[in-house]
Amino acid sequence: MLKINTQVGYKINMMRGKLSNVCTLLLVALGLITGLSLQSNSVYAQGIAYPVKPITMVVPFPPGGVADIVARPVAEALSRELGQTVLVENRAGAGGGIGMGYVARAKADGYTVLMALSSITVIPEADVVVGRSPMFALSDLKPIARFTADPTVLVVRADAPWHNLKEFLEDAKKRPHAINYGSSGNYGTMHVPMVMLESGSGVSFTHVPFTGAGPALVGLLSGQIDAVASGPATVLQNIKAGKLRALAQWGNARLDSLPEVHSLTEDGINVQYAQWSGLFVPSAVPDSVVQRLRAAAKVAAADARVRETIAGAGSPIQYMDTLDFDRYVQADARKMGELVKKMGKLD
Repeated sequence: MLKINTQVGYKINMMRGKLSNVCTLLLVALGLITGLSLQSNSVYAQGIAYPVKPITMVVPFPPGGVADIVARPVAEALSRELGQTVLVENRAGAGGGIGMGYVARAKADGYTVLMALSSITVIPEADVVVGRSPMFALSDLKPIARFTADPTVLVVRADAPWHNLKEFLEDAKKRPHAINYGSSGNYGTMHVPMVMLESGSGVSFTHVPFTGAGPALVGLLSGQIDAVASGPATVLQNIKAGKLRALAQWGNARLDSLPEVHSLTEDGINVQYAQWSGLFVPSAVPDSVVQRLRAAAKVAAADARVRETIAGAGSPIQYMDTLDFDRYVQADARKMGELVKKMGKLD
């Protein structure tokens, strides 16, 4: 019996030794995995690993408008430069406020970005004026790069009775509020310039808000409304096709894409307005990620396919880097904020 017990004890000790060795190996492996994980996190924190998955570019308007027209070729160029797919997602509503607010609240990791229009500087102040809780604050978003900046263009259908701005305004003076126009929403980039035109010329129109430039353009072409003021990229093809007639534009010089169209200043109305597009991220995105996106945006703006596509739509690239764009946005916000206060609460 003693001999048997001794053999059993020996075998048990051998098993214990083997288990100890296995545990030691497991602990070493776990340590290596933890070390690699920490190293990976450290690399990510430094921005070296960004991006490691697809990026969503939110366009806060329906397809067919300036933001969407700019976003799609830019997203393709960013995909090539970053090595990850950049997906365009349209989140329309509230003149762009819903999509802008969505990005402002998104996780600040650089995987949700925003292609906004200049209405981004107007909406927070408009929310205050109308007495509702702001959908976002401008400080919630960080500018990366500006891509375009164009004066809006006043267009009517080709069969409309007005052949120039003078005829349009004379009719509006005779029939206050009889002529209506569509926009992308209250206080948006298609609404504000028309309010400026009313103020500068002493006429009154009727405003019909849509959910974006695309639907407003459809409304114009189908006869639901009489006019729109939109960026050239939205209306140029229909002008060239003979479906729309351009009456004026809000720039300080003639447009290369529409050289025959007068500016309002030329016709004696001292009003100017530019509709710009730019890339933003949530303000808490790490600087390393911002710099990666900044560099990629600069490459995208210089990309021949991007420039050709956007210029072909009538809106040539007018790139502005992060620091200059930030100053530009702040200055625009101050100017537009004062205008919104003058416009006041809308019915």
